[in-house]
Amino acid sequence: MLFSHYNGHFSVSNGWVTLLALLAIWELVWKLIALWRAGRNNQLGWFLAVGILNTAGILEIIYLIFFQKDNSSSK
Repeated sequence: MLFSHYNGHFSVSNGWVTLLALLAIWELVWKLIALWRAGRNNQLGWFLAVGILNTAGILEIIYLIFFQKDNSSSK
């Protein structure tokens, strides 16, 4: 049971706490990778969007797959 009712108060079970902790770690990893790549590629708009918006890693994954610059051919 994720919520329990005890003496008129609601408490959150460990399942929710664990789920939120895992989601926070998931988003942090993707956010750091996307911010690093956007910063290295001088993509200020993407850097700001990824840094400000919290989308559970979805925006970061979209950026990394479709919108980051390909610098492999210039080296």
